[in-house]
Order: sequence, then structure tokens, then C-alpha cells
Amino acid sequence: MSETASTEPSPAAERVEPVTAEQADNAGTPLRVTATPAALELIEELKAEYGPVMFHQSGGCCDGSSPMCYPVGDFIVSDGDVNLGRIGGADFFISRSQFEVWKHTHIMLDVVPGRGGMFSLENGREKRFHIRSRLFTSAENEALAGACRL
Repeated sequence: MSETASTEPSPAAERVEPVTAEQADNAGTPLRVTATPAALELIEELKAEYGPVMFHQSGGCCDGSSPMCYPVGDFIVSDGDVNLGRIGGADFFISRSQFEVWKHTHIMLDVVPGRGGMFSLENGREKRFHIRSRLFTSAENEALAGACRL
């Protein structure tokens, strides 16, 4: 009796690890920024307390290069900032000069134990936002050409 291969995906194939998964929008364009379930949970916690929030990837001043979370309107973005996308309903910005260095990098927002940036909303919760990253493949870089609102 021969076995036939199942066309159903295995349970392992259905699981997506958000930190390592290739992720794209509905049109197939790779996303520049994504978030882990832990980050999405913390974003929801902050939105419940503060209302709409947004992120700005710090360029290295007081809090190093931490992702900073603010209530919408408390951090003024300008033409000098690039919107990388939305995670958990929150816009994620980076300075244009930093984007030029990081434009080949997929940013994954995660949460780790520790104190948040002194101006970031998660400060004092004994957990903080943390950036993980990987370089885009050549194909992803080609697909992303011109995809960011500059």
C-alpha cells in the first residue's frame, strides 16, 4: 500500500515566526517594518492608556538607537522623517539621514525585559521596545525601490 502526499499544509508550515518571516503587503511589496506578537500586545496596552501612538526610531542621542513610542502629536515629524509603515495601527518613522543608511534593512519591533527609553511611553513597565533587523535580499530591495513615502 503506497502513501500519498497530503496537499494540506502541516501545522508547522502554518506557524509564522514574526521575527524571521518574509512578510509582504497585499501587493507583494516587502514590509519595511513589522512587529512581534509581544510588541503588538504592548502597543495595544499603550493605546488603551494613551490613545493613538506613533514610533520614531531614535538616531542615537539620549537613548541610543531605541525605538521611541509617543502619543500621536507629542513628537512632531517633519519632511526630514520617512514613514516606514504601520505596526499595530501606529506609524513608524525614521529620520531621512538614518533611512539612507538603513534602507536595505527590515526592522522588526520586539519587546525585551528592561527599562524603556526615558521619553518612550513603555518606560517604567520593566519591558521595552527593541529593534531586531535583517538585510533585505536583492529581490526585496528591487521590489522596494520607490516604495517608501519620502
